[in-house]
Amino acid sequence: MTKNDAMGGMDQTRMATGAAGGALVLMGLKKRGVLGLLMAGAGGYLAYKAATGNDPVMAAAGLGGGSVASKPIFVEHSVVIDRPAQAVYAYWRKLENLPHIMSHLESVTALDDKRSRWVAKAPLGTHVEWEAEIVNDKPGERIGWHSLPGATVDNAGSVQFESLDGGKCRVHVALSYRPPAGPLGAAVAKLFGEEPSQQIAEDLQKFKSAFESANPVG
Repeated sequence: MTKNDAMGGMDQTRMATGAAGGALVLMGLKKRGVLGLLMAGAGGYLAYKAATGNDPVMAAAGLGGGSVASKPIFVEHSVVIDRPAQAVYAYWRKLENLPHIMSHLESVTALDDKRSRWVAKAPLGTHVEWEAEIVNDKPGERIGWHSLPGATVDNAGSVQFESLDGGKCRVHVALSYRPPAGPLGAAVAKLFGEEPSQQIAEDLQKFKSAFESANPVG
């Protein structure tokens, strides 16, 4: 077999794999429940593999399959809350309150004044966890953190609390993270309706409504 024949066979295989992946995604999106999610996820995996020639599962296991170095995903959003900056800061600084704000978090446990353990929801009912450290803490103004080495999700973020006239506060959240499964992980998460920028925007709006009420969350 010549080199050209081999390349042609590989191209045909990738085309067939991509077609199968696309079909699975469409079938999965039409179905409901766990089966539909599994089919869509499997289809997304096949389509990604066909389009790039990389196998993220093999690469994650250290068995080759091409490079899948993930690019960091950056998300930011702001909201104005009709409460003083110091009060809003105090709520955020109690890290155990964060799952009440961010719907993708299951729990945050403070280990000491700066370190904490985070558990977040992931597609298909799974979860990921990591430890983080506060690296910038200015009471009433700013909280900044980053994940510690060995984290399942390499991430960093900051929340700024800007005092406005009338006792109001502008809360600005900025997050940067690398999905555990690289670009495929981000694509699958988006497919399942967990697009991060939309999620953060919705979470902050819910937090605004709750915190401005007589009985704030948490």
